[in-house]
Amino acid sequence: MSTTTRDLTASVRAEAVRLGHWPAFWIVLGTWILLNLTFAYLFNYLAYTSGESGAMSDGLPRDVLLGQLMPAAVPEVFTQGMSMFGGALVLILGALAVGSGYGWGTWKTVFTQGPGRAAAVAGLLVALSAVVLALVLVAFAVDAGIATVIAVVESQPVTMPALDDSLIGIGTGTAILGMWMLAGAFIGAIARGPALAVGLGLVWVLVVENLLRGVASIFGPIEVVTDLLPGTAAGSLAGAMRTVAGPANPGVLDILTRGESFALLAVYVMAFAGGTIWLMTRRDLT
Repeated sequence: MSTTTRDLTASVRAEAVRLGHWPAFWIVLGTWILLNLTFAYLFNYLAYTSGESGAMSDGLPRDVLLGQLMPAAVPEVFTQGMSMFGGALVLILGALAVGSGYGWGTWKTVFTQGPGRAAAVAGLLVALSAVVLALVLVAFAVDAGIATVIAVVESQPVTMPALDDSLIGIGTGTAILGMWMLAGAFIGAIARGPALAVGLGLVWVLVVENLLRGVASIFGPIEVVTDLLPGTAAGSLAGAMRTVAGPANPGVLDILTRGESFALLAVYVMAFAGGTIWLMTRRDLT
């Protein structure tokens, strides 16, 4: 094993231990699982059992609503909140993971006593990427379990999603959340602090992109820019999973194709990861 590989492996292990002992880490991840279950299943199931096709269920008929609560629909359902709300939460995680090191002064210790700046930063990004994959897998498993319980309670056949649909759903969720997590890390490196990084990231995800798309709807030339925004790629990728007509979840779009969305997200992933490593290895810490 080369020295570089050994340093990177040691850094990944160290960051995994740090994240695992960090309360904010578990709060953010737990919040997303809870929100996912609440909006994807609890509200829809209450709307189904009450027989009301109102705002809570986006006006979907009861049979369609029940279909969305079944295990076969998990790959579609569990990705619909990732482009905005799930993305905002993992962006917070990425911003805190990088920015807190500046606020606490721990990056100075790591860079002077650890394996080197590049290996240390890359180790953190790899560890965070592994966390995103684990989060997507856990969310998929939890949703599948809840959907199975609902199917049994409602005396419906328990039909699990097809393998290719499951893999596409997991890949979609990983790409969306991974991009937003790296965006948070990049903003944390720019701001060199957690508070400003979190604030800037949330404003961008929840406000700025939506305002720009609103302006683009009345001023066409701006569409050239808005169609290439990270939120557009994430929302379009989530939108490509939809099979039910009707109002989409906030942040879910149909602007780009699945292939275009994946390609654009890949560009952003490389840009955010490379930008984070470059900033943290080339700039002074003071």
